[in-house]
Amino acid sequence: MALTDHHDVFIGATGDGHTFLVLNRPIPQATRILTDAGFTARQHQGRTLYILPPDTAEDAHERAGVAAYGLMAHTHDLVDLAWTTRHHDGAQNPPDVTFRFTDGTVTATAATHAAHAVLVRHGFTPTEQDGDYELPSALSERTTLSTVVSAEAHLHADGVSVHVDLGIPTVQDIPATRPRPNSTSMSAPTVAVTRRTR
Repeated sequence: MALTDHHDVFIGATGDGHTFLVLNRPIPQATRILTDAGFTARQHQGRTLYILPPDTAEDAHERAGVAAYGLMAHTHDLVDLAWTTRHHDGAQNPPDVTFRFTDGTVTATAATHAAHAVLVRHGFTPTEQDGDYELPSALSERTTLSTVVSAEAHLHADGVSVHVDLGIPTVQDIPATRPRPNSTSMSAPTVAVTRRTR
């Protein structure tokens, strides 16, 4: 499965600044909920993606929040790892932690000591390069994703800024979906989304 396929709803961002939302099971009135929140439906490799272009960056977190709130009436199996929905000025203040998904591995770079403690607590191991961490490669993709979501939420709660690089440069690079087992049944909530407030 692709990284984007493990949860009913996956919110992410491409390297070029598009916020995207993937639905991995049918959700009642999802198209209306998402288009009302400002997302545009787009066909991609046999499925519909919902996209916010980079020019909506000023209010991407609000639009994604409205969409998530509407969808959570139908499922809590939702993940938000979109760096575009976070508030920090990347040009003036680089993030304190950057997570990178690359070829099945996840690494993190931390610029602060506070971030170090959180990363280690969530299972990241320091590498020989000062400030760099990695997750064990033996973890399943779903466990890896859940670990990053938990660590990112913990860092955010501690006031540590985070950037998540999903390894998806453009919308065209979002992987095609694969069928999920029991895709018609309601999944148990595994990861709660944490919305950002102004």
